[in-house]
Amino acid sequence: MTTPTLPILDNHMHLNPNGRCIEAAKEFAHAGGTHIVLVSLPPWSLGISINKPDDYRQVFDTVLKVARRVEDEGNVKVFVILGVHPAELTKYYGRLGLDKTIEVMKGGLEIASQYVGKGQAIGLKSGRPHYEVEPKLWEASNDIMQYSFQLAKDANCAVQLHTESATEEGLTEIAGIARTAGLAPEKVIKHFSPPLIKTCEKTGIFPSVLAGEDAIEKALAEGTRFMMETDYIDDLTRPGSVLGPKTVPRRTKQLIPEWGEDVFWKIHKENPEKVYGVEINT
Repeated sequence: MTTPTLPILDNHMHLNPNGRCIEAAKEFAHAGGTHIVLVSLPPWSLGISINKPDDYRQVFDTVLKVARRVEDEGNVKVFVILGVHPAELTKYYGRLGLDKTIEVMKGGLEIASQYVGKGQAIGLKSGRPHYEVEPKLWEASNDIMQYSFQLAKDANCAVQLHTESATEEGLTEIAGIARTAGLAPEKVIKHFSPPLIKTCEKTGIFPSVLAGEDAIEKALAEGTRFMMETDYIDDLTRPGSVLGPKTVPRRTKQLIPEWGEDVFWKIHKENPEKVYGVEINT
C-alpha cells in the first residue's frame, strides 16, 4: 500500500499580482507545499482606495483572481480569507471620520461574508491594532471585530485575526467577545501567533504559529492544536518578508524525522478541516 502524500498547508500567505505572486506559489509547491490559505491584502497594497463598502469588491475580486491563477498554474489548492485589516481604521479615520470609517469597514466585512456565502471564501479577516492607539480607536476596533464574529456566526465560518501580541489576558478577552457575538472561540484563529499552544487551548482561540526559528518545536512540545504560517507578504521592496514561501514545507520536512508524520497530518489536515470546515485532499 502506497503511503499518501502528506498535505502541507500555509495558513496565512499573501500573494500580490504586482509582486512575485505565481512564482512564489510555485516555490511553495516545489518545496512540498500543497495548500495555501490566501488572505486579502490591505487595499493600499493593491493600489485601491476605499471610500465606501462597495470599494472592497475590487480588493476581494483581485484576491479571487490570484487564487484561480495559482490553482491553474501553481499546482496548489487555495482557500481564501477576505475581510478588513485593523490598520485600515487608523489609516482612514483622519480622512473619513471615525463613524464613517467604522461604517465602511463593517460594510466591507458584510460584503466579505457574501463571498463566504457563495463558497468563494472560507472565512473572514478582522482584528485590532498591534500598536498603541487612542482609546476611542481601540474601542472602535473591538466593535468592528465583534461585528466580524457576528457575521461569521451567521455565515458559519471562521475568522482570522490580526491583533496585538498574544497573551492569556488578551486571548481571554477576545474569546469573551466572540462568545458574546455567538461565535465559538475555536472558530477564531490568532494569526501570527507565538507557540502558546496550551494558553490558546485554555481560552479556546486557535493559534496559527509563525514558522520561524524554533517556534514549531516549541509549539509541538505543548501539543498539536495549531496550524503553521509564514505571513509571506509578497512585497518586492521587502523580499522574503515576513517569512519566505518555502518556509512551512521546509520546516515540516525538517521536523518529521524527530516528531513523525502523524503530528503533521494533524496540523496540516485535521486542524484546518475542523476549524474551516473544508476538505484537505492529499
